[in-house]
Amino acid sequence: MIITRSYVSIIFISIISLFIFCEFAVYYVALLQCSWPIMDKSTADPTIQLDGEPLRVMLLADTHLLGPKRGHWFDKLRREWQMQRTFQTAMSLHQPDIVFILGDLFDEGLWCSDSEFAAYVQRFHTLFRTPEGTELFVVVGNHDIGFHYGISPYLKKRFTDAFNSPSVQMFSVRGIHFVLINSMAMEGDGCFLCRSAEIQLLNLSKKLKCIKSPSSCNGESDLTQYSRPILLQHFPMHRESDEACNEPDEAPEDEKRLKFRERWDCLSKESSDMLFEMLNPRLIVTGHTHHGCRRYHKQYNAFEYTLSSFNWRNKDNPSYMLAVITANNYALEKCYMPRESTVIFLYIVGALSIIAYTIATQRRLYWRIRGFKVL
Repeated sequence: MIITRSYVSIIFISIISLFIFCEFAVYYVALLQCSWPIMDKSTADPTIQLDGEPLRVMLLADTHLLGPKRGHWFDKLRREWQMQRTFQTAMSLHQPDIVFILGDLFDEGLWCSDSEFAAYVQRFHTLFRTPEGTELFVVVGNHDIGFHYGISPYLKKRFTDAFNSPSVQMFSVRGIHFVLINSMAMEGDGCFLCRSAEIQLLNLSKKLKCIKSPSSCNGESDLTQYSRPILLQHFPMHRESDEACNEPDEAPEDEKRLKFRERWDCLSKESSDMLFEMLNPRLIVTGHTHHGCRRYHKQYNAFEYTLSSFNWRNKDNPSYMLAVITANNYALEKCYMPRESTVIFLYIVGALSIIAYTIATQRRLYWRIRGFKVL
């Protein structure tokens, strides 16, 4: 083989360029196509007054960080790198005020030991660190502490202490009320988890009604601005299946027709109705199914969005959501991350191009040298 210094330099630069594009630049190329949505003024609720500037919110679900027991080490390294690059690129491009991650942060949270869980938490905060000025909130998922039947007070407390994520939580900012729910506490069987969650929901319901009609509760609420809350949880509201879902990141056709199991794939009908009646949410955002879905609950005048998994291990075309929210309006934009199949295709095309260049260059050099010898 004929080798020259300039030839080696070109090949080396080509390989490095291919790597940099596929592992860094491709995320900017994909995410730059997504921007903050613009609210439609005609959809605003005229009965609700604004309280400050619109809030910019980023939402994602089902990161499923692999633990020590499941998955190959390279698979774990690859998926976490992809999620970290996407998240950090999104932070630099979008600069949201708040980030919500809607459950199943971990893939093995319910099985790991305390030391493994501590390492899990540290790794999570490394991958999903947020810049100053951006708050991060998480909702618990079944892979974090188990399904309802397998949750112990210990597992619940461990996750709650690590992420300050109680079963029911409401916080308000700029007149916008967010309610975060532990879906596994919506079983309705009076267990240690469900009973306390129902009591907290009842108190939240009274608080929201008090904000809406201060005269009905002697103005005892510490909040003055009412708006219909935004409900965030891991499980979707009750639905028969994903068959009616029609999104670019929807479930494959064979999966869409599979019937959902209540309390496993979605909330029960009773729990869903209870949340609607107690909270009257204007928007619900969920995860769990790993596929995208959009539904309109006509009876309650509320849209529900199910987010696909943020992890390429579960989805070839993962996505996240950007939301611009005020007390009386909101606008949503779904952002699609690079397809893993696209990245693999780019590597294959790039590698074949480099090989083809190498062969062509070798032939030119060979015939050039042979021509000199003949002369």
